[in-house]
Amino acid sequence: MTDDLLEKNRPHPLFKFATELGPLLVFFVVNAKFHLFAATGAFMVAVVVAIIASYVVTKHVPIMAIVTAVVVLVFGTLTLVLHDETFIKMKPTIVYSLFGAVLGGGLLFGRSFIAIMFDQVFNLTAEGWRKLTLRWALFFFAMAVLNEAVWRTQSTDFWVNFKVFGMLPLTMLFALLQMPLTKRYAAEPATLEQSAADEGNVSGR
Repeated sequence: MTDDLLEKNRPHPLFKFATELGPLLVFFVVNAKFHLFAATGAFMVAVVVAIIASYVVTKHVPIMAIVTAVVVLVFGTLTLVLHDETFIKMKPTIVYSLFGAVLGGGLLFGRSFIAIMFDQVFNLTAEGWRKLTLRWALFFFAMAVLNEAVWRTQSTDFWVNFKVFGMLPLTMLFALLQMPLTKRYAAEPATLEQSAADEGNVSGR
């Protein structure tokens, strides 16, 4: 029973990967065959389909996916209505900056929102929470700056390739590099109630 409560109804890793990568591949293919505006419309539809599929299969949608989808729909709509590709190119900057600000702001109040943001269950020491949260906050801010540098200095096709084949692999690589930290600062809670109370606490209390 405890394991069932701790482990949410998670889909197969391949399904989760497909819902994350699928919309990006749609964006890439449509842009290659047509243009960025057609790709933006297709991307918006694909993101909505991915959200619906995730909910149908798991009865749950990660907070990170919801926030990303909202930003995609808002900036995608601005791109199409105003016929200005700047908005869709700035979307990753906004998303990464928002995630970085949430994590950094949480640290100021002695909390980590990593577990909520990534829809994962972590049991770390206070020091572990602080280090993991700070690393991800800095990574998100760095990705925001990198996106700005790419879209402002490179062609649209180069930016699309970078968005599809650069951002996701970089994020996955960074996540893998954090595994030693999560293992080093792993902490086993005494009870399920204690786990729920302490999750994300970086105050050491």
